[in-house]
Formats: sequence, structure tokens, C-alpha cells
Amino acid sequence: MVFSSLFFLYVFLAIVFLAYYLRKDVKYRNFVLIIASLVFYAWGEPIWVFMLIFSAWLNWFMGKKIGEYKDTPKAKTCAGIAIGVDLLLLVIFKYTGFLVENINGLLHTGIPVPHIIMPIGISFFTFQAISYVMDCYWETVPPQKHFYKFLLYLSLFPQLVAGPIVRYSVIEHEIDNRNPSTVDITEGAMRAIIGLSKKVILANGLYDIVKQYFGDFLNGNPYNDISSMSFLGTWFVVICYSLYVYFDFSGYSDIAIGLGRMFGFHFDENFNYPFICKTISEFWQRWHISLSSFFRDYLFYMPIFGKQRKYANLFLVWFCTGLWHGASWNFIFWGLYFGIFIFIETKIGKKRMKKWNKVWTHIYSKLIIVVGFGIFCFSDMRQLGNFFVNISGMGMLFKGNAFADIATWNSLLNNLFLIIFAVTVSMPVLKKVKYFFNEWGNNTVYTVGKGLGTLICCYLLVMSSILLVDNTNNPFLYFRF
Repeated sequence: MVFSSLFFLYVFLAIVFLAYYLRKDVKYRNFVLIIASLVFYAWGEPIWVFMLIFSAWLNWFMGKKIGEYKDTPKAKTCAGIAIGVDLLLLVIFKYTGFLVENINGLLHTGIPVPHIIMPIGISFFTFQAISYVMDCYWETVPPQKHFYKFLLYLSLFPQLVAGPIVRYSVIEHEIDNRNPSTVDITEGAMRAIIGLSKKVILANGLYDIVKQYFGDFLNGNPYNDISSMSFLGTWFVVICYSLYVYFDFSGYSDIAIGLGRMFGFHFDENFNYPFICKTISEFWQRWHISLSSFFRDYLFYMPIFGKQRKYANLFLVWFCTGLWHGASWNFIFWGLYFGIFIFIETKIGKKRMKKWNKVWTHIYSKLIIVVGFGIFCFSDMRQLGNFFVNISGMGMLFKGNAFADIATWNSLLNNLFLIIFAVTVSMPVLKKVKYFFNEWGNNTVYTVGKGLGTLICCYLLVMSSILLVDNTNNPFLYFRF
């Protein structure tokens, strides 16, 4: 089941919402959410719900044992078992085929490549489980005594299949103590509607441009041959792809945060206008914040061979960041690509970079980010090579590719409003407008702002619903991870 479907919006969510608010008892509401979350997860692939339950039980049980054995070697053993099993399941389901393919290529063997169906959201709930076990071991959170409460944390449907990666400490108190107000419900609903419109109106519209040139790879189709694309055409499409990924993923995060708030949970932000960054380090402080903070807190400071090695850990983090996104070499290259620029910025130093001209830092960061999204896009190494040839201008020099082409100009003109609107929304323009109405200090202005916000959200919901009627299969990108 996906958020961007009419069935979810007008049937599943409506039933869950009504059942949830029938009673004020927190224990009753917890069980409503557990049942709803398991049904939500089992809707498409029923068998994998048992693995989710097993993962929840194992990490809950080991968390309890860590609490019982704290400050003893047994606690470390329990933490090691839980994390080892978590990672083993992740490797089996996500990376087995990739490993076998590379072994065959390296050793010229003929091992059959298994085609294992990956449980949706395994990367997200596995990392949540690992963060819980580590926090129990470090005694930053107390172990949860009741299994059903931990199952609620791990399976909570708003953030189950595509994040954000919610730490147990964030919602620990709200599992037992929450009483969502009318403000929580209305603000949460508006946030969810904005996220839905990001996906349905902006992300899907941008992906239509991308698949026209790069191919409909999101639905398992092969990439188009881009070897003859023009220089400007390649840049135009990869910029659209960068915006597409942002609106697709931040849209899902907005929906998750909004739905969570409607049920009384307050998740941390996962995006903070990343395209306004001036450096690559700042970009990753604003992009997929829950993943960046996970690797920072649980991997960057990990001692390698008994000692904390700053730069070795830096590249380990970015290798793992890339690998987390998918079992393909382009994701590993993508992670290390950003790691190299963060390493360079670290060596230059923050104080020196702050003295740079802001215009040039914006140009520098956006060029690096957009090229990075090109690496992220192409898992086909041949097409990735063609991509680099095109954007570097070598296609014009050595292959006779055009600088620009009529099809690109037509696509730009036909989608000009969509692209301008997407760029505007990716900047904190609307945030500043909202701030104006909320902080003006005048009750009339505040009321007008609230009324306009409500009308706009109603309009966006209607528009998104209309577009979903004839919606083709265009799932959230991060379902793959």
C-alpha cells in the first residue's frame, strides 16, 4: 500500500483515523496503530510481515537482555547478536545477488545469481532497530519492557517503508503519553497534503520529463541510450531528475511527519531546504537528515582496529551511505563521490570557505550536487559513461553531439511553469510567507493566513486526487531502499 493512492487516502486512512479516535485510552490507540501498521505492510507482500515481527521481537528481546546485563561482557554479546542478525538479514535480502554477480565477474565462476524479493522498507526499519540496540547498550535510552510497544515503534506505518529513520528516543515518551490536539490534527493533515502534492503534482510531473529522455527505469524498464543527447539537453534532464528525487523523497517525509502528528507523534525533520546550501557538507546537513545523523552517531566515531581514524571513518561512512541506497556500483560511486568533496572541504576548513564569494559557492555546490544525482540515476555503467561524456562537453568534441536541440527547448517551454514552481518550492519562499502571516502580530493577518493556508491545502488535495484517478504506476523512489 502506498500513500499516493486513493484507497489509502479515502478508505484505509479514514478507517484507521476513526477507529483511533473512538477512545482516548492510549493502550487502545497503540493497538489500533499496530494492527493498522501490520495490515499496511502486509497489503502487498503478506509473507514479509512475519520478518518484520521477528526483527521487532529479536531487537526488543536483546534490548531487554542488554538492560539486565549492563556493564558486563554479556551486554556487548547481546548487542552484537542483535546487530549481527539485523545486518545479516539486510545483506541476504538486499545484497546477495549483487555479491554473487561480482564474485562471478571477478573469479570467472558460474554461480547462479539468486533473485530474492527484497522486503519493502528493510533498510529503514533495520536501521531503526540497530539505533535502538546501540542506544540501549550506551544507556542513552532504557530498554522497552513491553514487546507490543516496541513493535509499535518499529512498525508505525507513517514512516515504516520509506522513512524517515526515527530514533526510539524521539517517540519514547509519546508511546505512553500523547493526547493529540485539534492543532496537531489540522497541522498534521496540512503537512501530509503538502507532501502528497509534492509527490503527485511535482515529482510525478518531473519524472515524466526524465523518462522521456533517460527512460522509465523506475518501473524496471531499461535506460534509454543517451549517447547522442545534446550538452544542454543532458544538463536540463539531470537537473529535472535532481528536483524529482528531492520532491519524491521529501514529499514522502512530509506525509510521514504529518500523519505521525495526526496520531500524536512528533518525528524529527528529514529535509531542510537542501538546495540552498553553499557547501557539500551543508547539503548533507539538510538532505536525508535521519540517515546522515545515523551514520554520524553510530559509524563515524567507531574505532577502526582499536583507534578512531578520522579520514578512514569518513570514507567508510560515505561508502556505507552509497551502499545503503542500493546494491549497485553507481550508488557506491555516488557515496564516495560526495565523500571526496566533504574530505576536500574538511581539509580547506570551514573558516576559509566562509570567506569565499557566496555566488561561487552556490554555483560550486549545485554543480557537484546535480552531477552527483546523475551518478545516482544510472545503474547501467555504459549509460553512466555516456552521461559523463555528455555533461562534460566531450560528446560535442569527439562524437559530434549538438550543444542544444529543439526537443530540449520544446520540453523546457512546455514544462516551464512546472520547473519554475518546483525551483520556487525547493527554496524557503513559502516558509517565509507562512512566517509573515504567523509572526506579524496581528490577529486579522494571522486569521487570513490560516484561512488561505486551509484553502490552498484543500485545493492541493483535490488536484492530487484528480491526478491520482488516472495515475500510472509511479511509486516512491525510496521504496527501492
